[in-house]
Amino acid sequence: MEAEVIVVGAGLSGLVAATEIADGGGRVLLLEREGEQDLGAQAWWSFGGLFLVDSPEQRRLGIRDSLELARQDWLGSASFEEPDGSDDHWPRRWAEAYLQFAAGEKREWLRSMGHRLFPVVGWAERGDGRAEGHGNSVPRFHLTWGTGPGLVEPFARRLAAHREAGRIALRTRHAVEDLLVEEGRVVGVRGSVLADDDSPRGAGSTREVVGDFEERAAAVLLATGGIGGNEELVRSLWPEELGTMPEGFVHGVPASVDGSGMLAAERAGARWIHRDRMWHYTEGIRNWDPVWRGHGIRILPGPSSLWIDACGHRLPAPAYPGFDTTGTLRHLRTTGHDHSWFVLTRKIIEKEFALSGSEQNPDLTGKDWKQVLGRVRPGAPGPVQAFLDRGEDFLQARDVEGLVDQMNALVGEDLIDARALERTIRARDAEVGNRFSKDAQITALRGARGYLGDRLIRTASPHRLLDPSAGPLIAVRLHVLLRKTLGGLETDLGGRVQREGVPGGGSLPGLYAAGEASGFGGGGIHGHNALEGTFLGGCLFSGRQAGQGILADLR
Repeated sequence: MEAEVIVVGAGLSGLVAATEIADGGGRVLLLEREGEQDLGAQAWWSFGGLFLVDSPEQRRLGIRDSLELARQDWLGSASFEEPDGSDDHWPRRWAEAYLQFAAGEKREWLRSMGHRLFPVVGWAERGDGRAEGHGNSVPRFHLTWGTGPGLVEPFARRLAAHREAGRIALRTRHAVEDLLVEEGRVVGVRGSVLADDDSPRGAGSTREVVGDFEERAAAVLLATGGIGGNEELVRSLWPEELGTMPEGFVHGVPASVDGSGMLAAERAGARWIHRDRMWHYTEGIRNWDPVWRGHGIRILPGPSSLWIDACGHRLPAPAYPGFDTTGTLRHLRTTGHDHSWFVLTRKIIEKEFALSGSEQNPDLTGKDWKQVLGRVRPGAPGPVQAFLDRGEDFLQARDVEGLVDQMNALVGEDLIDARALERTIRARDAEVGNRFSKDAQITALRGARGYLGDRLIRTASPHRLLDPSAGPLIAVRLHVLLRKTLGGLETDLGGRVQREGVPGGGSLPGLYAAGEASGFGGGGIHGHNALEGTFLGGCLFSGRQAGQGILADLR
């Protein structure tokens, strides 16, 4: 097959773009550095959360959402630069287009391919406490029934049909290293053919080179992901506003997420903007059963756990579990230590702890309603219990003194004073016995219980942490989990990559980008901060837009 389009990367955005182009009659060569077992890339490992606005699922739960409210939340979080002629010109336009998509055809487009949603809508990134500031005013986190694999499956199925029909050729173990540029136009790619490797999905594969290749086409689309697995690159671009990058951290993505596509595009003359805008989680734990190097899992916390820094001081408002990821990270980087702690009870962990990722949620991933119903019964979910039993970051004790002894022993330093921590806990507990409170976290906890979805499966009933019937006490050590870059290759609404150093901008002919490589659209659709559930949706939307942009240019 003589391809008209080369798509580099078979993650979610690459699959969407390739199948969109093939649906429009284009012939596509899809190149992937890993094996076929890695189709879907990080989307497959994900929890499958999607940002939707005013959905039937929201309305059934009594959630009143609107495009106007979602726009207020997005812009309050993004804090785009002014004026519109700045580097945020295209990110701002992408944000508005994506909001229209999320409030419009997104749900039905997915549904037409067999995609389904879990009926309870989650409330992620509850905000910084300001109506006009960061955060979701209402629950918008729509969980894919089947988690990440359930989101990848419709596009993998479309890929298989197009391969059978000869419209898409997939070549795995092809590592693109450079773009071919002639007379100012990208005309193809070159790179190395890697040795076959049947390592499990996500595990590190061999980089043994067994050949090289060069391919040409009218259009090249980069869907190669971000930089989160490349520690050195993350460190070199770490934002100044977040202080110093931690020395100790865990990885939320494999080492293969190394920014190679973005670097190759930059060498070819592409414009990479907002390099220092990043999204890293503060609730990472070491995976007791790792798949990749330094494998970390993110806790998806409910609002009840007491969050303290490495020295036992309670974090300031609104640095509560699940409220403001970047704001909390900014504060923690001022403490002089790389870790922090959740202090909670058995009652809280049973009701509130969920672990991000398809492999940590076998009931939802396997679409097993019988197992899902177990979440409302007493006892911790199986994956959470496995971390309680085997995770190095999980500690249990009957009293504060015993818990603090273990916490200090785990870090090898007497950082926390047991009496001081107990005073903090008792002060917090004193606020629980009354329906009035000056403690903003207790107020937020009671507010969460007013939402049916939280009351059913995400928020424990308010109780004293030192109540013996709710125990034992639990401490969970938390690490920074490296994850995503929010900046990327600057693109217009057709996915066309913009040129570096050209007055007034303009695209680099022949080159397109989608997914995290494009900052999920435009070079940074989220601005400075994200609302959660927006990353997979950004891959879907940017892949679709780039595919349609390429078809328009080819025809």
